[in-house]
Amino acid sequence: MNALNSYIRKNDLVEVIAGKEKGKTGKVLKVLPKTFRVLVEKLNRVKKHQKPTQTNPQGGIVEKELGIHSSNLMLVCQKCNKAVRVTRQEKSGKKVRVCRKCGETIDKVA
Repeated sequence: MNALNSYIRKNDLVEVIAGKEKGKTGKVLKVLPKTFRVLVEKLNRVKKHQKPTQTNPQGGIVEKELGIHSSNLMLVCQKCNKAVRVTRQEKSGKKVRVCRKCGETIDKVA
């Protein structure tokens, strides 16, 4: 349906190419396709003040990740060890993501 689903997925290693976290890499925790945002582990962290609730009677200040727009992220190829553009090809009946620089398959073909 949209371009986000095709190239960034959960547990991928991505590099930030724009914004205050530029140059940093991290693992994708969650993909939010409706808003084109991605939660990346230990990046774009903010402090949120939480009121005491039944589940958290203490309340307090909690640090959490906010979404980064998918256009500011690039997938990191394991072979090149660099942020790369990705193309989709069909291998053994499945569509897989392929690195544009080295041609390495990023998805595992089952």
